[in-house]
Amino acid sequence: MEITNSNEAAAKRLRKKEWKLFGTGMLYLLPAIVFMAVFLFYPIVKTLYFSFFDVTGGGVTERFVGLKNYAKLLSSQEFLQSMKATFLFVLYVVPGEIIISLFLAVIASEKLKGMGFFRTIFSSTLGVSVAAGATVFLFMFHPSLGAINNVLGMVGIGPIEWLTSSNAALISIAITTIWMHIGINFIILLGGLQNIPEEMYESAKIDGAGYYSRLFKITIPLLSPVLFFVLIIAVIGSFQTFGQIDLLTGGGPNNSTNLIVYSIYQQAFSFGHFGFASAQAIVLFVIILIVTILQFRYGERKVHYQ
Repeated sequence: MEITNSNEAAAKRLRKKEWKLFGTGMLYLLPAIVFMAVFLFYPIVKTLYFSFFDVTGGGVTERFVGLKNYAKLLSSQEFLQSMKATFLFVLYVVPGEIIISLFLAVIASEKLKGMGFFRTIFSSTLGVSVAAGATVFLFMFHPSLGAINNVLGMVGIGPIEWLTSSNAALISIAITTIWMHIGINFIILLGGLQNIPEEMYESAKIDGAGYYSRLFKITIPLLSPVLFFVLIIAVIGSFQTFGQIDLLTGGGPNNSTNLIVYSIYQQAFSFGHFGFASAQAIVLFVIILIVTILQFRYGERKVHYQ
């Protein structure tokens, strides 16, 4: 009996200690929890709530409409065109920025004299704001004075209406976005490359493996966790593109660059359709969530963790 009582007392002390440690941990996490609750969870819940109502400009709900806003989305040609443009944009941007960033990171990882200067240049877009970057490309894409058309004219190619043509505008926004995202992707990939053990390359050289053999059989497989992370943030970032669209095309011409985030902005702050815009925001959230889950479900299988 005494042994049983002693075990029970020890178990109680252990539980008490565990609860004390849990409370201490929660106390340290409390600022982050409060921050996330105020700036993340509450806006999501409020947006979901607004999507079932007609909402005035002051954020006051007028009447409950249920799924009317969502039904309106599915029947809206403008929304369907916006979704099509969004997915095309993601397909343009994500492969482009990852391939270019990886190419630059591989070059910058070489131990050559003066490579530090090029690493700084390759990562410099990280320090450029969206407004500044978009303004630079606004001048570069100018039909008559822009540097791009001037260079094309030297090789006999006529001027391209980069920002005023429905066919070229989305590609122009994609080019701008790729350039803006290169910096952060380059830094992440370069960090991943520098963490690959040098001994593996030395062993491969001794075995007679060439440069491309080492690249595709050592570098890419061992870099796959970093590439997977870059892929996820690139997809999410592409779905959330806004600033360069607002500054370069304003969603035009003919809504060809009216991506879903810009459409949400227009519906809410230009037209005052806050309930409809909230429904679009929830749809975007669900799409990003599904795409991310699919990436983890199928893409992570190809990731080689060390």
